[in-house]
Parts: sequence; structure tokens; C-alpha cells
Amino acid sequence: MASNIIELIKVLRDRTGAGMMDCKKALLETDCDVEKACEWLREKGIAKAAKKASRVAAEGLTSVVVKGNEAVILEINSETDFVAKSDDFKALVDNVAAVVLEKRPGCINCAKDLTAELFTNATVKIGEKLDFRRFEIVSKTSNQHFGAYIHMGGKISVLTLVNGGDDEMARGLAMHIAANNPNFITKDDIPQEAIDNETKIQLEASKTDPKLEGKPQEVVAKIIQGKVNKYFAESVLVEQDYLLEAGTKVENFLKSNGIKVEKFIRYAVGEGIAKREENFAEEVAKQMNN
Repeated sequence: MASNIIELIKVLRDRTGAGMMDCKKALLETDCDVEKACEWLREKGIAKAAKKASRVAAEGLTSVVVKGNEAVILEINSETDFVAKSDDFKALVDNVAAVVLEKRPGCINCAKDLTAELFTNATVKIGEKLDFRRFEIVSKTSNQHFGAYIHMGGKISVLTLVNGGDDEMARGLAMHIAANNPNFITKDDIPQEAIDNETKIQLEASKTDPKLEGKPQEVVAKIIQGKVNKYFAESVLVEQDYLLEAGTKVENFLKSNGIKVEKFIRYAVGEGIAKREENFAEEVAKQMNN
């Protein structure tokens, strides 16, 4: 019996990637039925995920996958950067991207339903809270080009869709966007609400700026407008200095190559997520005591 269960543990570990003691317990709980043991481990993975619901998954990976005239950009989160660098986590990202491209879900909750089994199996192997945070599918015509760029192994991913130019130029623009993080393509894309809000911020700041004290109201108004314009110029793609051609504005690069940027999406891992502060030594000690 002893040698038999050792063989079964090996089979179960190869199938699920779960730890030795978890595999042994699963087999004992299911009368050494490997199929039922796999199900038991999956159920245990669900239980683990539920217990970790209060934890923050702010690490992880972004990715871009292009398949013909379809592309997907997505972000999947883990609790630790260590897990994000693992082969199991990278495989999860690749598999989720493939499912999303094939099934084309209409919302993140739909995508989570479609990939639930993948996340359950990954939780069994990895043992951390995992989260499918966001994705976007983009389609192009045969005359358009995708630019896909993944920076630092997935810390930042960018997808561009352009008219004109070629794939290499579209990718160069994606590299630029990864580095310079614009929010808009042109000034016309800036919502009026955003302009009004920034104007309000600069107006309030001007009241405590000693350099503006005593200046005529119309002069102050022009200075405020200049600051608002500068603020948005830094976040408008066409007004930025192009990363790949020194001394050239993006707008000029686009014009000289007959390119129009229709869309870009930039994902950075964990942006907007409040990360918890923790002591790594304490966390290791906790794990050792469990």
C-alpha cells in the first residue's frame, strides 16, 4: 500500500502541481481515486481562494496577444511578484488570453466565468489569491496595423491600432507609449470635464503662489491657461517628443509616415490598486509556523 500511494502521489502531483502532503491527504480522503482526488484538490483551491479574499492581489502580469485581425490585452494579478514570475502563473496568463480571444466575452465577469476552471487549477498549484482584473479585445481591418509591446516581462503592456505605416512603426509607437504614458491621442480627445477640473486646480494653486501676487487678473488667467495647456500637452500623445527619433514630435512622425493612431491601450501592473505594506521576514515566519 505504501509504495502504491507513493506512485499515486507522484501521478497526482504531475497532474495538479499541488504539494506532496496535499496530494497525500486528497488521496486518503477519496480512497486513492486519482480523479476524485483531483476534484478534491480543486475544491480545496476554491476554499483557499475564499479564505484569501481579504488579501490584496496587486502584483502579476500584463500581456498582449495578436492573432490575425484580433488582439487582446489583459492583466492578471497575484499577491507576490515571486509568483508572477513563475512558469505556472505565466502559463495561466497565456491560457486565459487564448480563451478570451477564442470566446470573445463581453465583460470581465463573463471572462471570469469562462476562465474559472483555469483559475481554480492555478490556485491549487500556486496557493495565492489570483485575480483576472481587466482585458480588452481589439479588431482591425486588413489595411490596419497592430503594435504590440510588452515591457519588463509583462510589467507594462501596450497595444496600438493604426491606419497607415506598417507593423514595425505601430510597434515603435507602442514602445513610446509604454515609456511616456500618454492619456490621450490628441487635445480633441480630452474631456471638457478634465479640462475644467485642471483649471480649477491651477486657479486654487495660483491663490497661494507668491509669484502671482499683485498681478492683473487677466495676466493670471493667461498664466493659468498656460499651465493647463502644459499639463495636458505632457499627456497628449501627438505633442510628446517621439522616443525613437530624437528632436521629432510624435505628430510630425505620424504626418511624415502617413499614420493615424486610431486607438491605444496601456496596462501597467497594479496601477490604481492600493498595495498593502508588509514585512517580508514576518511573512516568512508566519508561513513557517503554519
